[in-house]
Amino acid sequence: MNKGELIDAIAQKADVTKKEADAILSAMLDTILETVATGDKVSLVGFGNFEVRDRQAREGRNPKTGETMQIPATRVPAFSAGKSFKERVAPK
Repeated sequence: MNKGELIDAIAQKADVTKKEADAILSAMLDTILETVATGDKVSLVGFGNFEVRDRQAREGRNPKTGETMQIPATRVPAFSAGKSFKERVAPK
């Protein structure tokens, strides 16, 4: 499912226009992005958590030459699925 198909599904389920569904989805995504970018966590109970995780600096290898190289520390976005989400995807 791409963004357009998601907007269509939201519009149908929420009984709103596609334009309104697009505005709602865009606002939600922008808010999540802005919040996580500042280092805060977004928790949607049952769905999951969006957060920032710190990766430590580490040693790696250049696959082409086999040469050892230093990979710098960085911050990465992360998503952890909630219990309801996990159960729906992989029922017991």
